[in-house]
Amino acid sequence: MAMKSIVVERRIQAPPGPVWEAMTDLRNMERMLGGVERVDVLTEGAFGVGTRWRETRKMFGKEATEEMTVTESVPPDRYVTVADSHGMHYVSEIALRPDGEGASVVRMTFSGGPAEGNRLGFLARLLSGLGAKAAARALAKDLDDVAAFVERRG
Repeated sequence: MAMKSIVVERRIQAPPGPVWEAMTDLRNMERMLGGVERVDVLTEGAFGVGTRWRETRKMFGKEATEEMTVTESVPPDRYVTVADSHGMHYVSEIALRPDGEGASVVRMTFSGGPAEGNRLGFLARLLSGLGAKAAARALAKDLDDVAAFVERRG
């Protein structure tokens, strides 16, 4: 089964620099994103390739913790993270682009599929549509939260 992707975009009334700073400030992520319960930063130093953290969210009434690793970082344009969990491999890309005077468009792409050598069972395939809709709603809510946080600061 190939990886499936979800793409969500949001225009934010702030230039890419401040949006990038907010989205890569892992220590303040809990305050910015309503869907995040806890963030545990696992590496020292500035955000970049190799940065790792554990992010805990409440999904379907249960806490779920995923460990993210930054694999690409091009400030303030884009970064990519990967996570492996329960036989699945996830890739997230955050891309920012200027959109007129003092605004940005943030594009979040989330892809997931079975990890190398793993095959999804019947139940996972059956529920993948429901999971994709929930993930799209969560991504859109995250972008709304980022916009509110950055626009309030600006």
